[in-house]
Amino acid sequence: MNRKKLLTALWLAFAILPSIAQGALPPNFVWIIADDMSPDTGAYGLQQVSTPHLDRLADEGCRYTRAYATAPVCSASRSAFILGCYQTTTGLHPHDTENPQPLPAPYQHLPGLLRRAGWFVTNAAAPGSERGGRIITKGKTHYNFAHDAREMFDGDDWRKRSPGQPFFAQMQITEPHRPFPIPTSFDEDKLRAIDLPPNYPDVPLMRRDWYAYQRSVEVVDQRVGVILDELKAEGVLDNTVVMFFADHGRPMPWGKQWLSVEGLQVPLLIRGPGIVPKSIEDRLVSLIDLAPSMLQIAGLPVPQWMEGRPILEGEFPERSVLFAARDRCGDAMDRIRAVIGRDSWLVQNFHTDLSRLNWSGYKESSYPGMPLLRVMQGAGGLDTFQSRWLAPARPPIEFYDLKTDPQGLHDASQHPEHQATIASMRRLLDSWIHTSNDQGAAGDPATEPSLEQIQKDKLTDYQRTWKTRLQKPEPTDGERLAWWMESYGL
Repeated sequence: MNRKKLLTALWLAFAILPSIAQGALPPNFVWIIADDMSPDTGAYGLQQVSTPHLDRLADEGCRYTRAYATAPVCSASRSAFILGCYQTTTGLHPHDTENPQPLPAPYQHLPGLLRRAGWFVTNAAAPGSERGGRIITKGKTHYNFAHDAREMFDGDDWRKRSPGQPFFAQMQITEPHRPFPIPTSFDEDKLRAIDLPPNYPDVPLMRRDWYAYQRSVEVVDQRVGVILDELKAEGVLDNTVVMFFADHGRPMPWGKQWLSVEGLQVPLLIRGPGIVPKSIEDRLVSLIDLAPSMLQIAGLPVPQWMEGRPILEGEFPERSVLFAARDRCGDAMDRIRAVIGRDSWLVQNFHTDLSRLNWSGYKESSYPGMPLLRVMQGAGGLDTFQSRWLAPARPPIEFYDLKTDPQGLHDASQHPEHQATIASMRRLLDSWIHTSNDQGAAGDPATEPSLEQIQKDKLTDYQRTWKTRLQKPEPTDGERLAWWMESYGL
């Protein structure tokens, strides 16, 4: 054995000694992360999608029915669950940070904590990943702090670890993030079976866009099947804690970027040693619970600064509420906070002058629903309920009674019978903002460019996209809608 291998073996032996002392061999961990996906699988009750591998994962482990992201957008959510604490606490709240800074003390990311304890840590694109016909080889990180993948991870293939070394592998699935591959044909039965939420207009373009999303979810399932088969073929599946989840909810106009049930609720399936097959957990779970759960299973100390709670060993954390936050998303400035209760949902809008149509170059380039909604609104084609979602301003407080309105669509903030609950949840939110040192109150970190500069840069990207599509940098809503209609074969 050469010197390098000998040192590696010695380090490995001493690093994982605390875990071995607990009993069995230290477990492996695998995160399978979908990009922009709500709980839209067969196991969660959606019958018009084919998700046999995800459904098998649910059968072999635990399905969490009340799992939520801390933010409805990629980088803020990912920055939270990789640290085990809210992105607003760490100052990582703006989406797509332009000038990321090193993590301030005492925060440390989960890959580093496990790597220093002897785990072989990897991050990779899921096998077969591609975008627009281009093979994707690099695993997504999208963290709002400065990081070097070469220092954060040991590589991209967990199979290259030393013999007997436990591993933590992240497998990043690009789907169902937009752009969806537009199907060449549409199954009419599946189109009719789509259950559109009532705040969306039931028109052919919306159904076809939703259909494309659901087919993209089926691609997620195929990727999961390949990953599970690889783990089984290597003989490590039974000693591996596999966690499948999404970074936030589906990329639809009233989902992603919003503190709605659609924007925050995610699938969470966990199988592995000690996980009871076919079990269902209905209590509140946050994605920031995953990091401390893994450290506890690994026999490692959970840092005091982690705000998540272990959910896999010992007594399950009984919480009456979770919290979530949305701040600047690209060029769309905002500040919104939410309290998620067992039977209720409260949203506080700090910028009530901004509508839900607050300009987002990303959404205006990628979502056919954006021009569709405005064109239909102008033509009187939306019903009264759908039109409310396009109102020019938002109320300071929204409240949803999940007992009677599980999708959280009907604002009951003015109903007398809910005023006591609203007052209680507002106190909880105020306390959380204060005790967690919510840094979103100050807007973007001082190291970020001005909002004007960010919006200028994002507008250039938007104009470039539409100039390529229509030879016009700023087409009208009608022109963009016509392009989407043609793209979807309508």
